[in-house]
Amino acid sequence: MMADPLHIVCPHCHTTNRVRQDDLARAPDCGSCHKMLFTQHPVALDEAAFERHIARNQIPVLVDFWAPWCGPCLQMAPAYEQAAAQLEPAFRVAKVDTEASPTLGARFNIRSIPTLALFVGGREVARQAGAMGAADIVRWARFHAL
Repeated sequence: MMADPLHIVCPHCHTTNRVRQDDLARAPDCGSCHKMLFTQHPVALDEAAFERHIARNQIPVLVDFWAPWCGPCLQMAPAYEQAAAQLEPAFRVAKVDTEASPTLGARFNIRSIPTLALFVGGREVARQAGAMGAADIVRWARFHAL
């Protein structure tokens, strides 16, 4: 029996795609813009794109709430890049600049940055404040996505 296709939001044009689960590891591309659905890099999300990715992705979405003036955020950025390469395509890995999108920071009551939030099925299921290394980010995300 074949599994139902998953909805995966394109990191480029934010169109929702239907992708068979066994095709996730085969570098699927977007049916609309034809770019790769997984780039091995975090996707920068504004408020509109954030809503689409959280509501429509049927894979866990890991979000780094950060700011460009934050030293620990900048220190964690390379580790977050490495984690994205390890977590995709099982996860969508994203970043929200709380300076550029302050309403998202306020809506999710982000009090310190960096803060990682994990969303599954459109809801936040876990949160962790403070910078982490790549291995810890991957371990934390996989543990909480179960």
